Amino acid sequence: MAELVFFSGTMDCGKSTLALQLDHNHAARGRQGIIFSRHDRAGASTISSRLGLRADAVEVTDAFDFHAHVVQLLSAGGRVDYLICDEANFYAAGQVDQLARVVDELGIDVFTFGITTDFRTRLFPGSQRLIELADRVEVLQVEALCWCGARATHNARTVGGVMVVEGAQVVVGDISVSEDEIGYEVLCRRHHRRRLTAATARASVLSPDVLPFEQQA
Repeated sequence: MAELVFFSGTMDCGKSTLALQLDHNHAARGRQGIIFSRHDRAGASTISSRLGLRADAVEVTDAFDFHAHVVQLLSAGGRVDYLICDEANFYAAGQVDQLARVVDELGIDVFTFGITTDFRTRLFPGSQRLIELADRVEVLQVEALCWCGARATHNARTVGGVMVVEGAQVVVGDISVSEDEIGYEVLCRRHHRRRLTAATARASVLSPDVLPFEQQA
């Protein structure tokens, strides 16, 4: 029986790598699938992994209809056994409903991948709907780590290494950027609550104000 599966985790935990691996495994068994993505760090119509893997993908726009797209392909004589949907947190809630229709009405497996919460710890609409509708929610077992070494559970947006908590929900960025760019960092809950990023923690350690008394001038 076809399933709607949501693979979730923080940034840097291997979601896109798993998506590409899953596509490879199914294709190797003669199944035919379609890869979708949105706002990938490498650009439009692409799915990319930080390990250097990438593949072409169908870019999901605001007006994209998954169910209509698959029905059109099937009506033209095409074959579709599964869908790989990366960056699903950026999908609209209605598009997740379309994916559920693909599973229930067309009998096609749908594997979705995405982070659950934004930099403010609020659920993305697409992720919320997936949690509500998915047959299975799988938390990825490859743990991303906070700068302190603890398991990272939250995504932080940074500007110049400083965590920010206001702004648009969707701003495309990466975890490897120069200090004057908008970027992202994964943190444990403790340091996300304290807004303590790797850069600000390093600055605190280097500050003369925290040096032992006998080392200060």
